Amino acid sequence: MANASGKTCWILGGGEFDPGCPHIPEPGDLVIAADSGLELASRLGLTPDLIVGDFDSLGRAPTGDNVVTLPVEKDVTDASAAVGLGRERGYSRFCFVGCTGGRPDHTFAAYQLLAELAGRGEVGLLFGDGFTVTAIRDGALSFLALPCGTLSVFAVGGNASDVSIAGAFYPLSQATLTPTFPLGVSNSFVGKPVSVTVGRGSLLIFAEGYPIPIFG
Repeated sequence: MANASGKTCWILGGGEFDPGCPHIPEPGDLVIAADSGLELASRLGLTPDLIVGDFDSLGRAPTGDNVVTLPVEKDVTDASAAVGLGRERGYSRFCFVGCTGGRPDHTFAAYQLLAELAGRGEVGLLFGDGFTVTAIRDGALSFLALPCGTLSVFAVGGNASDVSIAGAFYPLSQATLTPTFPLGVSNSFVGKPVSVTVGRGSLLIFAEGYPIPIFG
């Protein structure tokens, strides 16, 4: 089973999980179950290092020294609180599984969390049901050559300027993407390495399958 290399903090949620996803925690990674992500941990045969949440989704309150109980009335999602716990322990690379599907507002909140990580110079990778989502700010990433698959790029948090996409079916050069018009949706991998850059602003990047981007 592959690991999304590097010192990684894994956040497990209670949403969709594709058993065919090749990226799951390995020994040495920090694993945090966010609320009903504890059930996903059990399905994967994992013992979380930490369990965090208000446990409204789980429907019961777990106990133990590794449990961090949050109030129901709070300003952050359970996944965001989990990131904070990982950050306190020195992690700056976060992978999310089980954090899409179910309530669309929570899925959107997970995408916002990726953008927040990118804005801090950290790395976030979300493995959804058949796709990988990540974000960059004032930077670049690339994918190794893939024979096919969808690639979509969206501005988030405001306009993104000097956006370029090379190697995909639809190239883009120094364009401006806005958060209200989906110019970057439904591009395609065509068997070539693909690079995405943004001079100023933030991008959410969706890649079909589970490719691991190279940042920088």
